[in-house]
Amino acid sequence: MTRTLSRSARRALLAALLALPIVADLAFHAGPAHADTLDNIAKAGVLKVAVPEDYPPFGSVGPDMKPQGYDIDTAALLAKAMNVKLELVPVNSANRIPYLQTGKVDLVISSLGKTPEREKVIDFSSAYAPYYQGVFGPADIKVSGPADLTGKTVGATRGALEEIGLTQMAPNATIKRFEDNNATIAAFLSGQVQLIAAGNIVAAAILAKNPPRRPEPKFVIKNSPCFVGMNKNEPRLQQKVDAAIAQAKHDGTLGAMSKKWFGAPLPADL
Repeated sequence: MTRTLSRSARRALLAALLALPIVADLAFHAGPAHADTLDNIAKAGVLKVAVPEDYPPFGSVGPDMKPQGYDIDTAALLAKAMNVKLELVPVNSANRIPYLQTGKVDLVISSLGKTPEREKVIDFSSAYAPYYQGVFGPADIKVSGPADLTGKTVGATRGALEEIGLTQMAPNATIKRFEDNNATIAAFLSGQVQLIAAGNIVAAAILAKNPPRRPEPKFVIKNSPCFVGMNKNEPRLQQKVDAAIAQAKHDGTLGAMSKKWFGAPLPADL
């Protein structure tokens, strides 16, 4: 026996059918909820940061067995800007990005350079730290560019990026090549060479020894600054980090950190 719907039932069914597209449209536009890292940090009250522990002056273990260095101070600066506690997570160059991608840390502050390969998998802040190869020497030797090296002796480590770059940039310079950084540093400290071509990290290591011939930066051979790494598609976190870095540049905080850890002012073009 065929049953027929009453008039009121037919009206109710029609109204329900007409409402379906609206419900479907709302569901489509709502989409899945996105876990916002900045909100998660605020909720937890903790910023977890991957930092180096064996790469001074960016990060190392101090005499008191506590982490110290430029990257450590930068992590503390960002935690303060977010008004949360800081949790430092020691990493090395191999595991720092996997730690970020698997949620073990919220940020990577570990002398991280920006490369096209890395940009495919993570996002970067604005530059927060200088990292470059350059020519360094005592204040009384006036050099501001490759042309000024004519007639001067420069020590460099054979095969290093700075040695290759300087050979191309300053064909008239007298470059004395040594087999490792220690030999290059020793040659500079002993006066065997007037200047040294090295990374700013090597120059900072020389300054830490407080020698009479204190090296100051003369000019940059190759610039490769450091950036804070974060997971992709976190615009609010990126904006917060960039704003904190910009403020620290403006108020001189980063400049003071550069003097403290690298023994040199923050480059004007950072």
